[in-house]
Order: sequence, then C-alpha cells, then structure tokens
Amino acid sequence: MNAKSANHIELRLRDLAQLFNSMDPSPFHDRDLDQVAEAFIVDWARELPTGRDFELVIHVATPPLPDRASGVEQAVRNYFNNRLVTTRLHLRQLFRLGRWSLFIGMLFLAFCLGLSELLGRLFDGRYLETPRQVLDIAGWVMLWRPLEIFL
Repeated sequence: MNAKSANHIELRLRDLAQLFNSMDPSPFHDRDLDQVAEAFIVDWARELPTGRDFELVIHVATPPLPDRASGVEQAVRNYFNNRLVTTRLHLRQLFRLGRWSLFIGMLFLAFCLGLSELLGRLFDGRYLETPRQVLDIAGWVMLWRPLEIFL
C-alpha cells in the first residue's frame, strides 16, 4: 500500500478480499472495509489538501471476478457514505448532549454560587470559608464536560 501523488491513493492487494471485512455477511456492495485498509485510506486522505478530490487506485495481483471488479467502486463509495452519515449523527447527538449538559451545568453553577453567597451572608466565621469554596469549585467543575464537548 502506498500513496502515489497528491491526487491518488494507491492500494496494492494480493486479492480483492483484502479490501473488505471478511466477517461482514452483507452483500458485496454493502460490505464494510477491512480496518487496516480503511485506516490506510483515511490516513492518506488526511494528508491531502482539504477539500480536494482524490482518486483511489486499487491494484490487485489476483484478477477478481468480473462482477466483483465492477462493484468495488460502488462498495467503497457506499462504505464511506454510510460512515459519513453515521459520523454526522453521532456528532449531532454529542452536541445535543453538550447543550443539555451546559444548561444543567449552568443551573448547578448558579445554585452553588448562590448557596455559597447565602452561607456567607447568613453566617459569619472562618469555618464556612472551606464549604463555600467547595461549592464554588463544584459549580465550576460541573461545566467541565460541556466545555470539553464544545471546545
């Protein structure tokens, strides 16, 4: 396996079966790619300039059956299109989780800061300084995950 130029990614395989996951029982045009082949393609695609199209060139030492050879392009396209749809869905779900987590975290932060302030006004003394600081820190820590999602 190697990458030839800025517009080409070349795969050299013994036979076409190396390209696809042997455990996938789906019809040929819907099969998952082998993890090693997928990682190779994705890694080289990331090296290319963003937004540029590229061509995947597959060299096979053992000639494939004619029906398989004609379906390879569609099978690879189907795989990456399905992966795109799945990734977008996961990203949407992650952002939805992030919005809810941020909302709940902001409410919790307001509650903690308010309670800390209330304790400071109602009771005098150094003994409450630590619990007040714990409330302040707990409120800010609650925002950790939402901020991690969005940043």
